[in-house]
Amino acid sequence: MRLDASQHMRMEQRMKLAPRMIQSMEILQLPLMALEERIEQELSSNPVLERRESEFEQPDLTPVAGIPQEVVSPSSPSPDDSNTSLQKEITDREIEQYLQDQADWSSMNRGSRMRSSGERDAKMDAMANTAARGESLQEELTLQWDLVEVDERIRRAGYVLIDWVNDAGYILEPMETIGEHLPDGLTVQDLHDALPILQQRLEPVGICARNLQECWLIQIEAWERDKNADLTVPRALVSTYLQDLAMNRLPQIARKSGFTIEQINAGKEFLKHLNTSPGTLLSEDRVPTVTPDAIVEREEETGDYTCRLTDEHTPRLYINEIYKRMAKTKAVDGKTREFISNNIRNARWLIESIEQRRNTLLRVLKVVIEAQKEFLEHGPQFMKPLPMIGVADQLGIHVGTVSRAVAEKYIQTPRGIFPLRMFFTGGTENAEGEAMSWDAVKAKLGEIIANENKSNPLSDDEIVVKLKEQGIELARRTVAKYRKIGNIPPARRRKTF
Repeated sequence: MRLDASQHMRMEQRMKLAPRMIQSMEILQLPLMALEERIEQELSSNPVLERRESEFEQPDLTPVAGIPQEVVSPSSPSPDDSNTSLQKEITDREIEQYLQDQADWSSMNRGSRMRSSGERDAKMDAMANTAARGESLQEELTLQWDLVEVDERIRRAGYVLIDWVNDAGYILEPMETIGEHLPDGLTVQDLHDALPILQQRLEPVGICARNLQECWLIQIEAWERDKNADLTVPRALVSTYLQDLAMNRLPQIARKSGFTIEQINAGKEFLKHLNTSPGTLLSEDRVPTVTPDAIVEREEETGDYTCRLTDEHTPRLYINEIYKRMAKTKAVDGKTREFISNNIRNARWLIESIEQRRNTLLRVLKVVIEAQKEFLEHGPQFMKPLPMIGVADQLGIHVGTVSRAVAEKYIQTPRGIFPLRMFFTGGTENAEGEAMSWDAVKAKLGEIIANENKSNPLSDDEIVVKLKEQGIELARRTVAKYRKIGNIPPARRRKTF
């Protein structure tokens, strides 16, 4: 095989995004909390950027050692007009001294603001509010097991079993399988001996069960012991008739057990108080806090809806005037001016990107509110289809811009806090030709089921007929799909006796 090296020329078209455009798209996509974090990062890395906490706070132009008053004062001539005198008055040493003094002053001023006004440093505040890593389920159970008085053989077997507890609190693997991984000196019988002690002594009640039936029986036994209650019916339902109960075959349970329907229904109600996943009580994750990016409010007088962004506490940025003048002063050495100019350019891009984010988000929100006004007035059944491409065409922007604008954003409305993306859905038309979103169809289906006769619930075919009477035509399989999405059981399991 012969290998040759050669040169070729060809013409091709490629789309390359400028750094400014990339930054603009990144800023647009950020939710509020991430935007504030990004601003803090830029403030710490870009020396020419400064914050103005309110619209009335002005940049601090106090004279600093090493910089003449002509440079500091905003009323002084521009550097281009007074270049000659500035060249005589500013030296490299003075510039370096100024930069050092400015850094020292910023650090001192930041510390004094924290002490005097109670303002906290953003990074320290974030660290202080970061939740410590919680103990795992196994760590929690091990700490409890350490306090139980048992002989060493049972203790070691208990530690082995704890390692096999899943997040829901169950030990699902057979004892024989666990026995294949035992350390020296332990047997499968040791596991069988340790298991009931774990189930009786560890909390929450029902932990270390091998299935739902055992988990509930452990809880019923504890309830009877602690409350001195008669739970004969719930115990029988769980131990003997759990499958029939899951299929809602109450008449069969009554015929087999001799219990009345009223007793069985009372037993069912009691079972609702039992925990199906006790392990989650120890390893439950923290629910994340949702910060809305915008608030929609209703004007009482006109009935119109208005929208505002919740960025009033986001720092307003500006470029330090001293650095702007230094970038145009020939007395400053070339490398320093290039460094300052690059940072000024980056700062200007950031400020413009943030402002563009605000404008784009407000424009998109205005279209959403106008399209979904009936949802805000009457609820989910009146949600309208709103494709992103339609919003993009209406605003004269790319559909990708709309997608980035709504990504990970939440809005607070009179009906609650919702993901902004939720309002962009497809849909269908009713008999009158009015557009309905799929969410509105799901809400209508839920309303039909909520108002059905529970002693004779509607089948999926009957729900299709009910929807058709309201001008909505859906196939039975579509009804079944939406019912499953809403965690609504089939008719035989919805029936009450």
